[in-house]
Amino acid sequence: MRERFVLAPDADRARRRAEATFAELVPLLRAILPSEAEIHHIGATSIAGCLTKGDLDIIVRLPAEAFGTAERALAERFDPNIGTIRTADFASFKDDDRDPQLGILLTAFGSDYDFFLDFHRALVTDQAAVAAYNALKARCDGGDMDDYREEKGRFIRAVIASRGNAGASE
Repeated sequence: MRERFVLAPDADRARRRAEATFAELVPLLRAILPSEAEIHHIGATSIAGCLTKGDLDIIVRLPAEAFGTAERALAERFDPNIGTIRTADFASFKDDDRDPQLGILLTAFGSDYDFFLDFHRALVTDQAAVAAYNALKARCDGGDMDDYREEKGRFIRAVIASRGNAGASE
């Protein structure tokens, strides 16, 4: 059976749970990651007014030379997110048993996948983008997760392109 995209019934409650879990995880992540790592709560639970499925997304950004060390540290504590892209400067981890479910993206500064923080900042500063993102999510609610991810990818690329952020943030 294919995975479904399902919105949380109470986005504000989901946001509070994600924020509390993020606050608990930061000290753990700081303890295992290289000192130059940036740790950010991204994703819908970090955006006021954004619809969410209720999970917690974290991005860890750091210099390319620290990527391998960080990847090994995360792999000791979290499951690899099988089925996602893995490159020399991007990896994804998860903890499906945590409540809320956790996703951690690891990326090197300036890499091809170092755009997540740009997208987050776009949503924080643009209520029209949040409204459009919410419309996309509402339209996909209950549907196929792969279809949602495909639409979401197109949306993210369009938002970043519209802001002139073709690359990474630093």
